[in-house]
Amino acid sequence: MQKPETSDYPMRINKYLAHEGIATRRGADELIARGKVLVNGLVATLGQKVNEGDTVELRGPSHSKKYLYFAYNKPVGVITHSPQLGEQDIKQAAGVPKDVFPVGRLDKDSSGLIILTNDGRVTDRLLNPAFDHDKEYRVRTSEPLRDSFKKTMEAGVNIEGYLTAPCVVRKSGPKSFTITLTEGKKHQIRRMVAAMHNTVVELVRTRILNVRLDDLAVGAWRPIEGDELKTFLSQIGMK
Repeated sequence: MQKPETSDYPMRINKYLAHEGIATRRGADELIARGKVLVNGLVATLGQKVNEGDTVELRGPSHSKKYLYFAYNKPVGVITHSPQLGEQDIKQAAGVPKDVFPVGRLDKDSSGLIILTNDGRVTDRLLNPAFDHDKEYRVRTSEPLRDSFKKTMEAGVNIEGYLTAPCVVRKSGPKSFTITLTEGKKHQIRRMVAAMHNTVVELVRTRILNVRLDDLAVGAWRPIEGDELKTFLSQIGMK
């Protein structure tokens, strides 16, 4: 993530700590409430604002939390967040350590790559619309794709008053294509295809930045580590 611009100041202390990768905004508020944050040598208060050039410090013994990162192939039917009665969410289905959570969403009828982590810093850095983090999907439709499909989709589609950002589309068959997006509106691909008078019958997310689904089995997970993790964290501005 980029450093705050001069025009961003004065900035709330929790936002500043999130920018610096110290904690999420909620986590920063917890540190502030416990008196662990100093601004220019004085204990910070909730809601306090900092100016460019202020010295912000954490006090007390540091603890090193072991951050975990996993790639998970979500099956169709599994809920990413807030399952209703009778529904199964990722944390119930994946069998990974209980303190991880999914970053972002993938709707119930879609499958594919979800990143699971216990690192709250990842959420804003990966999902913030100010950053162009690309995600790739494999899509199959009920009807053949029109000749104008690729050109129209790439230029942007009006979905209920919102014009989607430019994207990259590659036809892979009469009724299939891959699409790379840098934004993530709710049900965006399904709505884009519907605007093209067609219907999605299968949608699989295959890549988030450099993390790829590849041959990971449906319902399985694997750790993200080594060079793959270094590259991923670098791409979201954390290393």
